[in-house]
Amino acid sequence: MTRRVLMCEPLHYRIDYEINPWMRRSNRVDGARALAQWRRLRESLEELGVSVELVEQAPGAPDMTFTANAGVVAGGRFLPSNFRFPERRPEEDHFIRWFRHAGYAVETIHLPHYWEGEGDVLPAGDRVFAGHRYRTEFRALDHLEEALGTELVRLELADPRFYHLDTCFAPLGGGRALYAPAAFTTEGRAELASHFDDLIAVEPAESLRFACNALVVDRRVVMNAGCPATARALRERGYEPVESATDEFIKAGGSVKCLALMLDAFVPEGAGAP
Repeated sequence: MTRRVLMCEPLHYRIDYEINPWMRRSNRVDGARALAQWRRLRESLEELGVSVELVEQAPGAPDMTFTANAGVVAGGRFLPSNFRFPERRPEEDHFIRWFRHAGYAVETIHLPHYWEGEGDVLPAGDRVFAGHRYRTEFRALDHLEEALGTELVRLELADPRFYHLDTCFAPLGGGRALYAPAAFTTEGRAELASHFDDLIAVEPAESLRFACNALVVDRRVVMNAGCPATARALRERGYEPVESATDEFIKAGGSVKCLALMLDAFVPEGAGAP
């Protein structure tokens, strides 16, 4: 599904604050282990033919390694996030500078409406799905629809542990998707069921290992290690799970998909990226 991503080496990754149920300052990050896990993930993506661009992490932005939250890339445009929590707002300028230097036009979503990029906005075929409640404001999605030129399928999240859509939903292509049922309202589950022929419910224990926080590359699904039931369900459907351990990043509430911003997911037909 993607061939180009933006990643950020976690040289300054740590837990300095608590802005989601996973983050506890007492649960210290093992920096060397986190760096090794990140580097193995990057290697896995490159082995699958994915081109990895890099943005340098700012010392004062410990969560900047979760690049998927930076915004959305649509062809030659970058739409930066308006982070809900002030702790993450220092990241915004760093990402904007990187994209401008790379030749992208930067188009902002109106303040004060907060939204958090690809963490809550994911394409699936000819539709775009958007989660809202915890980190993305419903009203912000009106402006995003204007910017992307398409109507969004809006899904209200129902469990603060799954505070971003990409923690509980992964479109696989071909009318299939992984999802964590408990993360959505009754209406949200019904909406998803109406759009997918094969909606694969991830069991609770593996949803809490962020099995849905996966990156799809053709028929390969790069996902956190230790989710055997989900891996088996994928194999039964002809997908190849590619496991990559991300335990150190789950401490902050992120996994594989959080660590990669897709640079080619929202490219309009006939439009190119810089």
